[in-house]
Amino acid sequence: MNNAVSGFSKLSKKEKINWIANEYFSTPEEALNIIRNYWNSDEKLQQLHDEFIENTITNLYIPLGVAPNFLINGKYKTIPMAIEESSVVAAASKAAKFWSTRGGFKTTIISTEKIGQVHFTFKGNAEKLHSFFEEIKPKFFSETQSITKNMQQRGGGILDIQLKDKRNLLENYFQLHATFETKDSMGANFINSCLEQFASTLKEEFQNSDLFSEEDNLQVIMSILSNYVPHCLVRAEVSCPIEDLSEKHISNPQEFAERFVQAVQIAEVEPFRAVTHNKGIMNGVDAVVLATGNDFRAIEAGVHAYASRNGQYSSLSHAKIENGIFTFWMEIPLALGTVGGLTSLHPLVKLCLEILQKPSATELMEITAVAGLAQNFAALRSLTTTGIQEGHMKMHLNNIINQFEATDEERQLIKAHFKKTAVSHSAVVEFIENLRK
Repeated sequence: MNNAVSGFSKLSKKEKINWIANEYFSTPEEALNIIRNYWNSDEKLQQLHDEFIENTITNLYIPLGVAPNFLINGKYKTIPMAIEESSVVAAASKAAKFWSTRGGFKTTIISTEKIGQVHFTFKGNAEKLHSFFEEIKPKFFSETQSITKNMQQRGGGILDIQLKDKRNLLENYFQLHATFETKDSMGANFINSCLEQFASTLKEEFQNSDLFSEEDNLQVIMSILSNYVPHCLVRAEVSCPIEDLSEKHISNPQEFAERFVQAVQIAEVEPFRAVTHNKGIMNGVDAVVLATGNDFRAIEAGVHAYASRNGQYSSLSHAKIENGIFTFWMEIPLALGTVGGLTSLHPLVKLCLEILQKPSATELMEITAVAGLAQNFAALRSLTTTGIQEGHMKMHLNNIINQFEATDEERQLIKAHFKKTAVSHSAVVEFIENLRK
C-alpha cells in the first residue's frame, strides 16, 4: 500500500478495520481475528471504550496489578498499578513491605498551584502596556465569573494573573502568566477556558483603550495551560536508624547505607545515570497515574522539566546519613485529578479509585509519589546489593516462556532448571531447544 486514504474518519468501525486488514496484511482474516479477540463482549462497554479516542479499532491490554502493604502516614494502602514491564509491581510490593516495619512512608503536600499562560506579542511602549494591564486586571476576574463560579464553590479558582515581559527571550514577546487552584480536578479544561477568556478580554480592551496609538500592535499567539507545575509539589520520604536497615541481603547496614547514598549522589551529578534513575521512579509514578485515569504524558513532561530546573538534568530523589539515621526522600511535581475526565467514565479507573478509598487529588499526589519513591528504593537496593538483573530476569522468564508457547510440562522443567541457574534470554532459548530435541 503506497496511497493516501480519503475520508477515513467517516468510515464505520467495521470499514476502518477491513481497510486496515486488507491494506497491511497478507492474511487479512488472521489480522481481523486478533483485532476482534480484544473487543469486550459487552457491546455497551466496548462502545464506551471506542469513544474515548478517534478511529478506534480495538483495545490494547495493559496488565493492572496491585501492590499491597504501603504504610502511608500511618494508614495502609493497596496501590493499583497499570504497567507492562515485569518486576515493577513486585519491586514496589517488596519495598512497601520493607518500610512497613520501619515506620512507613511520610508525605507532605508542599503546594498545589497550577499554571496557564496567554502568549502574545506587543509592539509599542512597554510602560504603557504595564499601566494598561493594571487597569484592566480586575476584568480578567469578572469576565471569567461564569467559568470560575463552580470551582470557587469548591474552594478553587484563579489565584493571580501577572504580565510578564519576555522580550529578552523573543522579540516583542509578552505573556499573561496565571496561577490556579483546581482542587480535586486536574483542571486542564477549566484553566484553558479561563485563558481563552483572558485572551478575548485582552484583545477587546486593547482595541478600546485610549492609551495606544495606531502604530501600537498587540497579537495573541495562543492560550494554553502549562504541564510544568513546579509549585504543585509533594514530598515523600522514609527514614530509620541505620541498624534497622538490616535484612537478608543487607548484612552490613552501615556499608549498605553509605553505598546507597553514593548511588543517589551519582544520579545527582551524572545525567546519563540520572535519566535511568528517574525512569525507575516514573515506573512507579506512571503506573499509578495510568491506573487512576490521569495523563501520564503530562506528568512525565513536567517531572523531567523539574529534574532540569537547575540547568542540568539530575536525580529527583535524595538520600543522606545524619546522626545514625538513614533518610531517603523525593519532591516531585504532580498535577493529578480524581474527578472529571476518565475518572468518572472508565469502569476500571473507578475501581482503582475505590481500592484507594476514593482519595482527594492531594491524597492521590501523596500515594503516587510514594509509589515512585518505593520503586526507586527497590531498584537502588538491588543495584547496590545483588545487582538489578537477578530479580528482573527471573520475572522476565515468564515472558520468554510465553514467547515459545511452552507446554505446562515444559514450564515446570524450565522453572526448576532456572531456580539455580542465571536467567538470560539466550540461556532460556538454548534450554528450550535442547528440551525439545
